[in-house]
Amino acid sequence: MKNALVACMFGLFCLSAWGLIEVDRLSTPALSERYQKLVAEYRCPKCQNQNLAESDSPISVDLRSQIRRLLEEGASDTEISDYLVARYGEFVLYRPKVQASTYLLWLAPAVLLLLGVLIVVFVVRRQKRGASAIPTELSDSEREALQALLKQADTQQDTAANRQEAESK
Repeated sequence: MKNALVACMFGLFCLSAWGLIEVDRLSTPALSERYQKLVAEYRCPKCQNQNLAESDSPISVDLRSQIRRLLEEGASDTEISDYLVARYGEFVLYRPKVQASTYLLWLAPAVLLLLGVLIVVFVVRRQKRGASAIPTELSDSEREALQALLKQADTQQDTAANRQEAESK
């Protein structure tokens, strides 16, 4: 009796898991292929980082069934795209269309890369120009001034050393 109860429970659990698996029930293999392509192209409105094929959210399940229904009704890929964009906005597209409102999205990476390259070139040239502007040899007057400063420093060191010797005695 106990084994029969365990077998029944196991069977019920298996049936409930089988009910969760979504199966593509389309009339032709060509429609199934289009369906797989379409659900991979659209973003889940809730998950934001997953396409419809990968997401298990309720809205993704609903969108997949709508796409399946539209395919069975004979809608083209463009009509399905227009339907989804009209309902959920451009956000559902993983590859947004190039238009005036998306120029920044398409051009920003290239502009930022170009700006970075220009900054690097500017900094490198400025460093080279700054390094070459420093004279490597001293003029005669600069040498004399340097020698005078060195003599003055030596004199001060000698004076300080003499004081320490006198104090220590």
